[in-house]
Amino acid sequence: MRIQIVTLFPDFFSGPLGLSIPGRAAEAGLVEYRIVDLRGYTHDKHRTVDDIPYGGGAGMVMKPEPFFEAVEDLSPKGPVVLLSARGRPFRHQDAVRYSVAEDLTLLCGHYKDVDQRVADHLATEEVSVGDFVLSGGEVAALAVTDAVVRLLPGAMGDHDSAASDSFYDGRLLSPPSYTRPADYRGHVVPEVLRSGDHARIERWRAEEAGRLTRARRPDLLEEGGPGE
Repeated sequence: MRIQIVTLFPDFFSGPLGLSIPGRAAEAGLVEYRIVDLRGYTHDKHRTVDDIPYGGGAGMVMKPEPFFEAVEDLSPKGPVVLLSARGRPFRHQDAVRYSVAEDLTLLCGHYKDVDQRVADHLATEEVSVGDFVLSGGEVAALAVTDAVVRLLPGAMGDHDSAASDSFYDGRLLSPPSYTRPADYRGHVVPEVLRSGDHARIERWRAEEAGRLTRARRPDLLEEGGPGE
């Protein structure tokens, strides 16, 4: 697939997308990243991408024209996603849906806000990665990209590793994990995990996943689950 990111800061992505699973997936030809400089779609000598808000108020608002022209140039066939604190929560189910698309276009805002016409008439959806405000959409775009790329067939050498992650089935957090040494500073790995009894281990993991989810994310256990 192709992931297209429209941003004021193209250099922000050069390091992270070359590392770990996103980097290996690109090297294997599973994904192509196209990072688009929004200022390349301005038409004044100052390369202006923002202006004062109608109605007054603090801060600057990103203009609609550069976003529209950039996306029109990209000719996306899949979702066009505006990263925004006003968006609905980004969920694992969204990552799954994006991962089977031909392409994914991510729009990164900055400054106070993005002109609402971008959300209403250009983006196909508006998502948020959490109930907090970032300086721009770049960090959120990286999070979405990573969540999507790791789901591409062949991106991870061990599919079972992904299948046991939190949220994979949309309902439960993952159970705790341990590795060697069995005893570190008096903190001991649970005996069941060292027992070799795979049926007991699976029961323990299911119980722990349920316990942690009830304690930390009871909303995941509500009817329908997240993103459904």
